[in-house]
Amino acid sequence: MLTDHANGRLSLWRRVRAHAVPPSMIETATARREAGDWAGACAAARVDVDLDLRALARRHGRDFAARLRSDLRRLAPDLLRWHLPRIAPDGLLRPGLTVPLVRYDGAAGEGVGAAARGPVSLVVRTHPAWADAGQRLSLALWDPSARDAASRRHPHPSPSRRHRLDLHRHLWDATRSGELPARSTNGAPPADRDAWPEPLRALPPGRRYAVGRWADEAGLVLDAEDLGPAGSVLVRLGGKGRLMLDVARDGGGTWRIAGARRPRQAAAAGLPVLPDAATWVPPDLALLAAGLVEPHELHPLVAAALAPGHPPATAGAPARRAEEPGVVECRGEFHRIAQVDGVLAPLDHGPVELRREALLVALGGPPLPCLRAVDEALRSPQCLPGVRERLAHGDTDGALEIVTTLLGPQAVLREGELLDALAAAVEQRAVHGLFRAGLTLSDRLEGVPRHVLAAPTTPSHRRAVRRRAGEAAHR
Repeated sequence: MLTDHANGRLSLWRRVRAHAVPPSMIETATARREAGDWAGACAAARVDVDLDLRALARRHGRDFAARLRSDLRRLAPDLLRWHLPRIAPDGLLRPGLTVPLVRYDGAAGEGVGAAARGPVSLVVRTHPAWADAGQRLSLALWDPSARDAASRRHPHPSPSRRHRLDLHRHLWDATRSGELPARSTNGAPPADRDAWPEPLRALPPGRRYAVGRWADEAGLVLDAEDLGPAGSVLVRLGGKGRLMLDVARDGGGTWRIAGARRPRQAAAAGLPVLPDAATWVPPDLALLAAGLVEPHELHPLVAAALAPGHPPATAGAPARRAEEPGVVECRGEFHRIAQVDGVLAPLDHGPVELRREALLVALGGPPLPCLRAVDEALRSPQCLPGVRERLAHGDTDGALEIVTTLLGPQAVLREGELLDALAAAVEQRAVHGLFRAGLTLSDRLEGVPRHVLAAPTTPSHRRAVRRRAGEAAHR
């Protein structure tokens, strides 16, 4: 979702917080990070590491490599995933982004004109929508003087000016996550609103703009760009909304808003941009204020910052345990359905009766309601929306846990929506692998539309992908 719209759709943010970064990922990534295994933490958070520290030390020197290694040890990849920008309608990561995490101003790439092209930056990338599988991320170094293969195949390889976290380390640095309350606000007090410039007073209140932080955050941008004690920044308000914010530092060193106006397109082209993370009130703060989540439902580092001293999470009982039978009305009676030897089966029909009924169905007769209920569960169970949502966010383990809890670990799925969803997730991983290997659609999958590759949810789509993939494998 666009961040500004998402703050007004808290129920959608609640779903994102429930599924996008599962507790198992947080637990594993945290344990590995605290043990000093930053690469293992990235693997647990589904972050591919496109870094060669030895090669970087040879190119930029040992001091640079030591600074980079120090930042990697502070990186909490699960916290980073928690705070990355997302899009509507499913709350998936915004595709095709290169988000800078650290800018190493003293480590410009080698070569003539390298300094003019910009500094070296540690970046995290989201993949293009057609190549996404499991919402994986990649961690890399952006060197403007040395374009690597990963940069060349990405649609937007250079660091984003709008979606940047190098000025918001508290959103990914585990040692600075406690700064979140100080960098979060609902805006200036109502008494100060009359003193705002007219364009600020006209902002719709329902969008939850963090106007109270804009002056200080704009000052951070001007300082980072070395633009002096006064200047203008562009504020992106979502869609085509733009605002030029003039800020200045007073004698006491405090940044103040000196003016605001709607900019012309030409005037806004060269302005520094207020980061998206500074434009809006964080959704976690809004969710807590609305009572839609409890602190223990948030990321532990976020909960510790926004609600210190909160009680620990308590494990809730599942809605329906695997051994608890379902109930089906069958021929005027209520019959039970539950797992038998790891497979969902009717309990109130003997094996002889079941074989006879299966034969009747094969000959075209109507199935028993109990058998029909089992068949529907194996094709399109009621848990299918939850399975799809977890697959979309990359929580394959969570999706399979739901399926095995309902159907049993030995269940054999039948043709239907559930099998289509699982097959599509597997096939999309193959497409993602082609992208990571540097193979484009035109190289290996000619004739298959991108929307088919992105979501092959029907049998015909799956057959097309399998056919083209098979042809590619034999070239």
